[in-house]
Amino acid sequence: MSDEEMLSWDETVFRDEHVFEIDYVPETFPHREEQTRQLQYALRPAVRGSRPLNVMVRGPSGTGKTTALQLLASELQAQSNVNVAHVNCQVDSTRYAVFSRLFEEMFEYEPPASGISFKKLFGQITDRLVEQEEVLVVALDDVNYLFYESEASDTLYSLLRAHEAHTGAKIGVILVSSDLDLDIIEELDTRVQSVFRPEEVYFPRYDEPEIIDILQERVDRGFHEGVAGADILDQVAKLTAKTGGDIRVGIDLLRRAGLNAELRASTTVDIEDVDRAYDKSKYVHLSRRLRDLSDTEIALIKAIAEHDGERAGVVYESFEERTGLGYTRYSELINKLDQLDLIDAEYTSVDGRGRSRKLSLTYEESAVLERIE
Repeated sequence: MSDEEMLSWDETVFRDEHVFEIDYVPETFPHREEQTRQLQYALRPAVRGSRPLNVMVRGPSGTGKTTALQLLASELQAQSNVNVAHVNCQVDSTRYAVFSRLFEEMFEYEPPASGISFKKLFGQITDRLVEQEEVLVVALDDVNYLFYESEASDTLYSLLRAHEAHTGAKIGVILVSSDLDLDIIEELDTRVQSVFRPEEVYFPRYDEPEIIDILQERVDRGFHEGVAGADILDQVAKLTAKTGGDIRVGIDLLRRAGLNAELRASTTVDIEDVDRAYDKSKYVHLSRRLRDLSDTEIALIKAIAEHDGERAGVVYESFEERTGLGYTRYSELINKLDQLDLIDAEYTSVDGRGRSRKLSLTYEESAVLERIE
């Protein structure tokens, strides 16, 4: 490598590294025109001061669902008396937590730390909507987590019936889920099913040419000119498609490949930088799911790692030693981690004992433990 191709200590391959962050909202949003049009149709009444249509947004991880909502929220709030509250249900997974987040969004400060009753919290939110003549659009992102905690029906019932509790309160609900095995309508209480009749918007997986289109903008904005050529983009797109077309994998892959190039003091990214980065980037989903688990859930992951492939009863003994919790809560946590695709909980027949669940990690043990230690 010649001197001209070497980075000096204060140089970087990145023009703007933030372009590769998970919270970056792109200026252009290709290949989602139809989905954007459907969302605009549902939300248009809010611009006129009416309650918008409810929406159910579904699709695999990393297919643009959250980005579409962020872009529409910016448009709505810029031109009308509409408040769009985005709630991450992986973090706020109970009805009270969701409404606390709505309160914070509307009043721009958190509810009292000592806690107030749900009824009072709910009342203050609806009072504000009526007094300010605002329309509230509530986007429940990763709503599947509310179902995992059996909080979905109560949360939705309160939101959908708000106008009955307080005349003039206008709230529309957008549910966003990446769990394609979850039948959202079927899992809701009948009292919620009767009032929740959503528009459905589906975000399919990106194919390789679409992935290249989307990542090209990140390359152009995030790297200096000439850092990552067409061969690099093709390899990143191929690996991204291999992990299910999750665009977040591709974005993370570009960033890590850039860092690998810098580690070599190179002014350009090569294929080896990408391939080395893939070992970490392919676990983007795993890192995201583990990040927001409770201490109790982490304790269960560790117990399963110690007894991978063994029966639930054996794993419980280890779990109980760590937490002191009973079998009922243990069983609930197994169901949640199974739904999150972090573990496999497979029923097997045990001689003379009927059926028992065999528990194992979905990902390699080392990859899981490395991210929770």
